[in-house]
Parts: sequence; C-alpha cells; structure tokens
Amino acid sequence: MQAQPTMAPVPAKPKKPGPGWRYRAGVAVRALAAIAGGYALSAAWAAALALTLPAVRVEAALTATMLALAIYPCAAMWCFGARTAPRAVAGLLIAGALPAAILLLSKGAA
Repeated sequence: MQAQPTMAPVPAKPKKPGPGWRYRAGVAVRALAAIAGGYALSAAWAAALALTLPAVRVEAALTATMLALAIYPCAAMWCFGARTAPRAVAGLLIAGALPAAILLLSKGAA
C-alpha cells in the first residue's frame, strides 16, 4: 500500500500594496492642472496673441485661437511628463507668465 501524498495548504500570497495616497493625489493634481491649467494657459495665449498679432482683428483672433489649440495638448502632456506634480504646476505658471504680462501691459491699449 502506497502512502498518499498529503495536501499541504498553499500559503496565501502576500497582498501587494496598491498605489499610495501620495501617488493618487499626484495624479489628481496633474489631471486638474492639465485640464484647468491647460485651458487657462491656452486661453491666455489666445488672448495675448489676438492683441499682439499684426493683422485685422478677426484674422488675428482666428490665428491666435488656432495657435492656442496647439498649446492646450502640449500643456496637458507637460503636466503628465513632468517629474513631480508641483513641477508640472510650476511649469504651467511659468508658461503663463508671458501672456499674463502681455495682457496686463496691453490693458489700456485695447
């Protein structure tokens, strides 16, 4: 008579910890910066370019809007390509400083 092998219970695999709250908060900040910050940045550039482009107002506004449409996805890519979430937000703020200055300086001219 042969001895039957005993079925030893298989030890449960240790549960892998999921991404922590810092990672999730970073993704949330990046998403918010990409959506809201990217929109604000592209709108600021559209307004600044519409005021400064040397063309008829309608053509300048259309050209500025089309250029700003290219800025929005670039800003979103920047937000998720930056090393950290604060760096992503800082990059958007730096990129928005120039159109904000143009808009502030040309406030009286328009």
